[in-house]
Amino acid sequence: MAKGKDARVTVILECTSCVRNGVKKVSRGISRYITQKNRHNTPNRLELRKFCPYCYNHMIHGELKK
Repeated sequence: MAKGKDARVTVILECTSCVRNGVKKVSRGISRYITQKNRHNTPNRLELRKFCPYCYNHMIHGELKK
C-alpha cells in the first residue's frame, strides 16, 4: 500500500483576520488549528469559522500553503 497517495491529509488553519492586520505588539500571536481533510472530496483550500482567542471572536480560518 502506497503511503504517499492517502486520501486524508493534515492541514493547518490560520486566522485570516490576524494575518491581514499583522501581529500587533500587544497581541501574543496568531491563532492556528490543526485538522484533517479528505483530498478527494475537497481538492480546494479549506476555510472554517473557528474561535480566535486573539481577536476574541469567531473568524474565518484558512488553510496554510505547504
